[in-house]
Amino acid sequence: MAETVTIATELFEAEIAFAGAELIGLRQHGGQELMHSGDPAWWSGRAPLLFPNVGALNDDVYRLDGREFAMPKHGFARRSRFDLVESSASAAHFRLTDSAETRAIYPFAFALDMAFVGEGATLTMTATVRNRGEVDMPASFGFHPAFRWPLPGASGRTGHRLVFERPEPAPLCKLTPGGLMTADARPSPVVGDTLELNDELFTADALIWDHPASGRLRYEGDGPVALDIGFPDAEWLGVWTKPGAPFVCVEPWWGHADPAGYEGEIWDKPGIIRFAPSESREFAMQVTLTR
Repeated sequence: MAETVTIATELFEAEIAFAGAELIGLRQHGGQELMHSGDPAWWSGRAPLLFPNVGALNDDVYRLDGREFAMPKHGFARRSRFDLVESSASAAHFRLTDSAETRAIYPFAFALDMAFVGEGATLTMTATVRNRGEVDMPASFGFHPAFRWPLPGASGRTGHRLVFERPEPAPLCKLTPGGLMTADARPSPVVGDTLELNDELFTADALIWDHPASGRLRYEGDGPVALDIGFPDAEWLGVWTKPGAPFVCVEPWWGHADPAGYEGEIWDKPGIIRFAPSESREFAMQVTLTR
């Protein structure tokens, strides 16, 4: 049984795993890898999909109509095997649907489609969440790709930065040690439109923008390779690594972790999207290789 599908353009190739429909490789022609290797010494993920929840839940449970359901951080899609719907030389379409296993912890009929399309120097990733059931369905979605830090050809990790489309002066959200949202804020470390990356930024977990002003940014170092990363309509943006790790994650989210101490119904949780029967919604991000 195949474990991955590879798509390509004249400028790059992308490798996607059936496990989690996860982007596990993004390589320039010539072999320069742009994604994290998945080294478990740092983090075994590469680009997991976050569904049906983004982030941690209070006590790892959510409450639905008076019942409690256990749910792991970032949901179950990243641990699920997707089906390949169709593929071509430059595109692949995967799908995950509900099963007896998912309905035991998430009692809804859903489809999560994940499309990868390469064109020129750009990889577009589009997720479509659809409610296949006859009752309303609560869900959130997020991307979590980990890009190499340092980028290929750079002299080292020093000198890498994120340059936002617009200035980002607004304070950032803060997390508890357990990964829950707090009511506090942290000052923006962005100077004008530029965030200079360093390990000290991540000693208290991820940087989280609530409704960022920008819809794209450029990830660059002192080498010949840079990435333009688009996240149109993202409601939150996370940037994360472990201090010293050889990657940085740029994460568009539509939803977020539970507020600290939250014990309310899933329907009332901030960031939850309520899907009516037959309703669907798309979530997209793009990665463009630049020099």
